[in-house]
Amino acid sequence: MNYKDAFYKTVHDTPGGCEALAVRMGYTAGLLRNKANPNSTTNVLTMDDASRVMELTEDYAVLHALARRHGFVCTKIDAQPASDMAVLESVTDIWGSLGQVGTLVHTALADGRIDAIEVQHIEKAIFVSIRPMMELLARLNGMAEK
Repeated sequence: MNYKDAFYKTVHDTPGGCEALAVRMGYTAGLLRNKANPNSTTNVLTMDDASRVMELTEDYAVLHALARRHGFVCTKIDAQPASDMAVLESVTDIWGSLGQVGTLVHTALADGRIDAIEVQHIEKAIFVSIRPMMELLARLNGMAEK
């Protein structure tokens, strides 16, 4: 998903929809709707708009879409809950996401060839699997004795 589509989805999927979010941003619903429209040429999305929407909704799909587009992965660097159970939760998330990557690779190679769509699905699964690894690292850092 590109960042404009992610912004559109965030604006329209937030509780109360575009109208409620517009009020919180000090915009009219029409203005925000236009900014969220990927085809609008009059009211264009700015980085400030994207940042404010992420702050208000706590939905970071726009940030992840931008990072992925440029070959990066984002992970929140705030301290994660540090406990044995939180670490176990991170490890099981990693196992699940790596299993998804493995399944996609296995399925893609089963017919002896791989196409661009299969690679795109594998790439998405790999990016998804990196996040829990970074969360695990943050949790372990939180538990490390200083």
